[in-house]
Amino acid sequence: MGRTAENAVAWTRRTFLAGCGMGVWAQQQPTFRTEVKLVRLLATVKDAAGGQVGGLAKEEFLISDNGARQEVAVFEQHTSQPLSVAIMLDISGSTAKDLKYEVDSLQRFAKALFGSGNPEDQAALYTFNHDVARACPFTRRLKRLEDAMRGLKAGAGTSLYDAVLLGAQELESRDGRRVMVVITDGGDTTSFTDFHKALEAAHQSDAVIYAILVVPIENDAGRNIGGENALAQFAGGTGGKVFQPTIGAALDAAFDSILRDLRTQYLLGYYPKNVPLTRNRFHTIKLETKTPGLRVQTRSGYYGDSVP
Repeated sequence: MGRTAENAVAWTRRTFLAGCGMGVWAQQQPTFRTEVKLVRLLATVKDAAGGQVGGLAKEEFLISDNGARQEVAVFEQHTSQPLSVAIMLDISGSTAKDLKYEVDSLQRFAKALFGSGNPEDQAALYTFNHDVARACPFTRRLKRLEDAMRGLKAGAGTSLYDAVLLGAQELESRDGRRVMVVITDGGDTTSFTDFHKALEAAHQSDAVIYAILVVPIENDAGRNIGGENALAQFAGGTGGKVFQPTIGAALDAAFDSILRDLRTQYLLGYYPKNVPLTRNRFHTIKLETKTPGLRVQTRSGYYGDSVP
């Protein structure tokens, strides 16, 4: 695909998907292993009414990995580690009538992101229809992002899974917190990769996914329920959230809610010890607090060692 802007870079999906296949793992009895890799968790804590809960101490949190209790080795209240936010904007044909409103809200979101928080926070813009393109690399220059959002044209299919896979790969080398914000109006139609490979890539990169599913119509007729379910699994599995706003004030409110989460996150880390291994390499994490009624929002697990 050709360049979509002066600084835009497009990828042939067959190239960046190469080498992403899953390995075949021997089936033996579960064993235990002590690892040295730090597992990081970004967590948001909310009360029963949905309000943000801050000020919790390290001793308040309980972590288990595949059922084995773990010791918290790293802890920061309301971490200020720099953010890398990959904005993934759906420009498929079905978004044409709402694209201008989505771009307007995105510009306000970027301005608010850069207006507070860590001075090293950065954002990048990616667009996707039948292909995926980086419209603007990671930057703190608001004008650079705004320029990349101008003149976007909607058309063709929706390669949602390819976009998530590429965003995760680009985020993996970034320092600090890694976040992906996906703005779309439906499900995948043209990706080369599949849902499971995209989700694994998100886990490997420690990226938290926030999905904004712009509701194209007010009733359920014709809605892509499969697409909604995929977005819910992306968000729930990585510690993010799905929003389903209509265009206008509700879309701005969704971006505001994401910012509040990002500004009140806890950072926890642990070194897995005596963890029972599984055949599919996925380690299930449970993070909770000792205080009844509090809900912890974090990723569901990570990919590590499997049964040898």
